[in-house]
Amino acid sequence: MMTTIQDVPTESLPRILAPHWRAIAAATIAAGALGAAGSFLISPWFTARTAFITPQPQQGLAGAALASLGALSGLAGAVAGVKTPGDQYVGLLQSVTVSDRIIDKFKLVEVYDVKYKMDARKELATNARFGLGKKDNIISIEVDDRDPQRAADMANAYLQELRELSEHLSLTEAQQRRAFFEKQLKLTQEQLQLAQRALQKTGFNPGALKAEPKAAAEAYAKLQALTAAAEVKLQALRRGLNDSAGEVQMQMGVVAGLREQLAKQERPQGEPASQDYISAYRDYKYQETLFEILARQFEVAKVDESRESSVFQVIDVATPPERKSKPKRSVIALGAMFGGFLLACFWYRRQHLKSVAARTA
Repeated sequence: MMTTIQDVPTESLPRILAPHWRAIAAATIAAGALGAAGSFLISPWFTARTAFITPQPQQGLAGAALASLGALSGLAGAVAGVKTPGDQYVGLLQSVTVSDRIIDKFKLVEVYDVKYKMDARKELATNARFGLGKKDNIISIEVDDRDPQRAADMANAYLQELRELSEHLSLTEAQQRRAFFEKQLKLTQEQLQLAQRALQKTGFNPGALKAEPKAAAEAYAKLQALTAAAEVKLQALRRGLNDSAGEVQMQMGVVAGLREQLAKQERPQGEPASQDYISAYRDYKYQETLFEILARQFEVAKVDESRESSVFQVIDVATPPERKSKPKRSVIALGAMFGGFLLACFWYRRQHLKSVAARTA
């Protein structure tokens, strides 16, 4: 009966390898030397780095102004609320738009020796890294390339492309508020002009004077403006939440209460002639009050926008690195030594089992 290697009783591995420790050590050292020598055949890569602080939203002026407007105080937050600026900027750096601009600017399709831009995009994604400090809002950009000068230029180009794209998209909270209030201000101005012409058509008579509409009309106009603001906030909440959500239910209650107060004040009183004048006067004062509120918020948003203006405070400008970042020759040598050690151990164990099988055959 023929004995195979699998049928041979196994001995402890240290006992098998002990007689061959010199040969195993020599094989390990030789493998490490070959790995170190082979690492010189690999083209070196260089890593360039730049870091900057993201623009921070300025809410001091807007918060102070909105705090005095009651129901309108939550309007800008509901309409112009944005996510963390740092997360947005990192997302933009990783976007296809920025990647394609970098690829076109540095002709990376030819540099990476690929056929399609999508392949260059994947290669660039592995060579570019973006980090965000959660506590200090510092964003770092690191780019690997075989050319140290190109690595530095690409890292700085990422920051430049981010500036241009963020200005185009109007990411900041103040820019969104400014655009919103500018649009509402134009609409309200048109309505104010219509209300003014309607008021002029009603004339001016003693009956309207006796009604003393000014105080009541101003109160009504303010209440109507607050109601309109509350309804806009409710619409903004419904875009992201269901009607069953607590915030939506609470805002619906606010709107219902304001509408009820408006209904009480809108009940007809006095003579028809006086009532026509009062209605026109109320509408005019409402549009005037709303126009003043929106005009103040528009001016505040413009000031905040000028203070923000997407200014990136650059901490470190990318410069051509003096030393390569990879390959790590020490890591390659250690890996080769470990591989050589395992192969030598396996080979001597195999030889031992063959010799034992031959003796027992």
